[in-house]
Amino acid sequence: MAVYPTPHINAKPGDFAKTVLMPGDPLRSKFIAENYLENAVLVNNVRGVCGYTGTYCGERISVMASGMGMPSMGIYSYELYNFFDVENIIRIGSAGSMRADIKLRDIVFGQGACTNSAYANTFTLAGTYAPICDFGLLSTAVDEANKIGAVYHVGNLLSSDTFYGDNKDETPNWQKMGVMAVEMEAAALYMNAARANKRALAICTISDSLVTGEELSSAERQNTFTQMMEIALGTAVRIQGK
Repeated sequence: MAVYPTPHINAKPGDFAKTVLMPGDPLRSKFIAENYLENAVLVNNVRGVCGYTGTYCGERISVMASGMGMPSMGIYSYELYNFFDVENIIRIGSAGSMRADIKLRDIVFGQGACTNSAYANTFTLAGTYAPICDFGLLSTAVDEANKIGAVYHVGNLLSSDTFYGDNKDETPNWQKMGVMAVEMEAAALYMNAARANKRALAICTISDSLVTGEELSSAERQNTFTQMMEIALGTAVRIQGK
């Protein structure tokens, strides 16, 4: 039985909507609450990880940051799924392009999430687990992207445990396998969703390119990824309205 508040979320049952949008950055969470949600209420601020619940197009929606990396995403998504009765988590983050045809500000949908992490070991599986998103969320999000004319790609992400590393062959080897982009959270989210029998999707905007070396500023990442936010919000409204 859950004890409230949990160690990482200072909220009560019912404070979160059935669908939570999860950017990595707490300031992006604040931006979405202030610019998109009506009557947004702060429901969590433990360690500065801001969480809000409000309405969008008449549907109750929450947004809360996940922090950086799979351990952080693993904690927050686990508590939301298992203690706060959340059904859907849509990650909205940034990613680094690993392909020449995927440009800055393009959107990538993580149909699957490869990883160099040992996160799956906690589930004591006698094999290699392949983390994938929920198809209903994915198909709805792609439809939303088509509605607004977004440039997007669907395929494999790489969820990496490391931002800096000495293995010079790691990126080229993943590129050979057609991986679209690298980020740091999706695989843990997908595994937690599977274990809890819930739903998850990662939608990322390309903030930098491992091919060309181009990159956006931190301010641009925080405030200009509005297409991704609108796709996620539109998806949330449609899945909750069914």
